[in-house]
Amino acid sequence: MRAVWYEQVGAAKTVLTIGEIEPPELAAGQVRVEVFASGVNPSDVKQRAGWGGLTMRFPRVIPHNDGSGVIVEVGEGVSSDRIGERVWIYEATLPKGLGTVAEFVVVASENAIVLPDSISFAEGACLGVPAMTAHHCVFKDGSVAGQTILVTGGAGAVGAYAIQLAKWGNATVITTVSSEQKAAIAKKIGADHVINYKTEDVSAIVKQITNGKGVDRVIEVDFAANVETNLKILKRNGTIATYASDSQVSPQVPIYSLIYKNLTVHYVLVYGMSKTAHQQAAADITTCLKAGVLKHQIAERFPLDRIAEAHELMESGRAIGNIIVEVISG
Repeated sequence: MRAVWYEQVGAAKTVLTIGEIEPPELAAGQVRVEVFASGVNPSDVKQRAGWGGLTMRFPRVIPHNDGSGVIVEVGEGVSSDRIGERVWIYEATLPKGLGTVAEFVVVASENAIVLPDSISFAEGACLGVPAMTAHHCVFKDGSVAGQTILVTGGAGAVGAYAIQLAKWGNATVITTVSSEQKAAIAKKIGADHVINYKTEDVSAIVKQITNGKGVDRVIEVDFAANVETNLKILKRNGTIATYASDSQVSPQVPIYSLIYKNLTVHYVLVYGMSKTAHQQAAADITTCLKAGVLKHQIAERFPLDRIAEAHELMESGRAIGNIIVEVISG
């Protein structure tokens, strides 16, 4: 099969190889998926680059955890009725490092979720890491109905899904963005209030919106950069659910400021979510897909032979939304 792989960490154009290799073996409880689209996530490019001292987890890695395609074969214990299903995939590389930038991928049957016919393969490849991260950040503590939630970075891949899922959960959503273009995206997907943090005072505007009460929950893209603002705007007993802190990877935590407001901080890693959390996220995402609730922000699509450019765009931070590699056109 045609695939992309690397055997050492480093720059995309240096270590990524495109060629022919044997398809992965199919075991009991697994499905073989013919891949149409593969989603690029920050964790994929960080692993490939050796970010923060990361090393090779396997001698050879086919990158990308997320993808979509059609089930063409099933292993022992999996119903043959699944053959022919359109599916979206999550956590493909975790077991053996054999991800979705290949003509075929093998994953546990439960990691291949039925993709409604109304959703394209490119859109399906957006869902795994971003949508599941967003779901866990929003609903980790249960219902958010009637709450006011701040989503930072609302035009990003996770932020956009967080806005939409929070609205689906009947919350009022405030979001922060850094440009008028991103503000337009956030408004289009349903944010109730949009604040440009580059030109506006976030804490002052949030207090105005909430009549001085503050927000119940923050879905946070950069813990270090925004912790002081969040301390000002969160209600007592509020929550921060943070999934990144790239501006400062070892931030100082103002522990007593958090304690004085009795705040909870959840540090969210999609790969560390429990099986139950993954299943609930998949179920709710499926419900939203069928209802037409979710819009998908695709920044750019690349053919397989331009995968290095796709990785470089992710690393640049310029992309607004998801980056997709099209393995098979369709």
